Amino acid sequence: MKLAFIIDPIHLLDPCHDTSVALMEAAQILGHEVWITQANWLSVVEGKAWAILQQVELIPIDLVEGRWVAANPWYRLQERSLISLETMDAVFMRTDPPVNDSYLFATYILDYVDQTKTLVINNPDGIRRANEKMYALQFSEVIPETIVSADKQFIRQFVEAKGATVLKPLGNKAGEGILFLQAGDRNFNSIVELSTYQGKVPVMVQTYLPEAKDGDKRIILLHGEPIGALNRLSSGSDFRNNMAAGGTVADTDITPREHEICTRLADKLRQDGLIFVGIDVIGGYLTEVNVTSPTGVREIDRLSGTRLGHQVIQWVEQRLQAKK
Repeated sequence: MKLAFIIDPIHLLDPCHDTSVALMEAAQILGHEVWITQANWLSVVEGKAWAILQQVELIPIDLVEGRWVAANPWYRLQERSLISLETMDAVFMRTDPPVNDSYLFATYILDYVDQTKTLVINNPDGIRRANEKMYALQFSEVIPETIVSADKQFIRQFVEAKGATVLKPLGNKAGEGILFLQAGDRNFNSIVELSTYQGKVPVMVQTYLPEAKDGDKRIILLHGEPIGALNRLSSGSDFRNNMAAGGTVADTDITPREHEICTRLADKLRQDGLIFVGIDVIGGYLTEVNVTSPTGVREIDRLSGTRLGHQVIQWVEQRLQAKK
């Protein structure tokens, strides 16, 4: 197969952490061509999506004494070429958020890929439907009590009723801008004004889950089925458990309640073409559905001895073979 990955500039990626690199490495090991591009290198020519693409050769990382170790340099690039994306067997949209204008325009360009010829993961329309905070709201039976609003008074009433809450900007990633907000906080007005840009942009406010002290679980789903998980733990100096906020990771199992949550989501994810997804669960409650560039594969493989990237690429192989 020829597989294209739309990623952030490759020199900025961490091969020992980045899930995009894990997927590309797995594709290469399984005998496929790996090509890379960036969102700003996409074009529409005569009604079809094209991209400036480079074939890449990766030097796989090694697990040494429980740590991933990468060569330096860890990749080699060939010359750039302008190529129709429909010459690829599959295209992985793996640009990191925020989902800003540039990101959205890239998904519009991907609409001009004929998916009867080339599989796009995740489906660009599905990505647009699935704001990573808002998407969870349609599964109200498995999420914490939640409101979304830009109205300061409405937010105040919710916080006073619940006592302790978490405020989340709708467009950020990796825990950026998430705040702990409780009744009586003397900074309440300033926090809400800054977070909502003076009442112009809504935010999500959820009941605080005390179980967060025991970790924030990331579960990776492939076509609606859970294939691996890790637990993210706060560093102790920050209430957030995100790895990007200094959190540590630990091996974990997927509980019956978490399997139930995955089952509740599965049909909707498949319907929206959201094939590779990472969900976040705290204390048996779904808190986010990550569809843009879900991460965690390197950590799960290191802790559990799995090869999740291989599972993903083998699923793509089977999916494409079934189309023939």
